[in-house]
Amino acid sequence: MIRSRSKKVLLVAPDSFPSRLLDQYENVNHISAVTAIFPSIHEFKPDVILFDHAHMNEHMERVLRRLRSNVFYKNIRICCYKHTESVRNDATLKVLGVHHMIYHDDLQKVSKSKHALNAINQIIDTSLLKWLDGVGN
Repeated sequence: MIRSRSKKVLLVAPDSFPSRLLDQYENVNHISAVTAIFPSIHEFKPDVILFDHAHMNEHMERVLRRLRSNVFYKNIRICCYKHTESVRNDATLKVLGVHHMIYHDDLQKVSKSKHALNAINQIIDTSLLKWLDGVGN
């Protein structure tokens, strides 16, 4: 998962993309046309580009090679969202410059653990409030 939250994210994905990936970002520019990637980069100047691997399909390698070959793009972090893990394909993407791989299964685990953590925190908060209420009386 991405640890530091950047200010500007360029999302290259179809319209039905999981929005919880981008909840903590301030400014997200979403495009779905592969031909609009580089004009959007020059206009928006993103810190992170998040690609949907299934949406990019055969264009992924060409775009990544172009991003890595130009010095203008060297400070942009590249992330890739995939439905399933593939060791060979993921290794190729890493070599081409992808910094982070985000899998659909990982999102499911995070949301389940987040719900469990929220439930535990609510129980602790409730018992703490009851304890404080008893001490105050």
